[in-house]
Amino acid sequence: MLSRGVVMIHDNARPHTAAARQNLIMTFGWEQFDHPPFSPDLAPSDFHLFLHLKPFLVGRRFHDDSEVKQAVTTCLASQAASFYDEGMQKLVQSYDKCLDNGRNYVEN
Repeated sequence: MLSRGVVMIHDNARPHTAAARQNLIMTFGWEQFDHPPFSPDLAPSDFHLFLHLKPFLVGRRFHDDSEVKQAVTTCLASQAASFYDEGMQKLVQSYDKCLDNGRNYVEN
């Protein structure tokens, strides 16, 4: 099953902590790592993906959502596996800093 071994990272926003959502996560057998809200250094999309996506999209104009989706898909698909591994390693380091700091926000 592809969902085994998944670690879900999210803040403690209400949609994430609702009983129905928690039950679904438990059904999948996913492990959860919570982090403080408003911690951009702990959001992989914010601190790694968007950092590299922005230069790819700068100056381009799109006519509709499907063009944007295609451009983002093209950019992300062009990245080597090491790009994603590097991002996850940075996330682990940031998460460790957060835990060492009493689960408070840390800047990289």
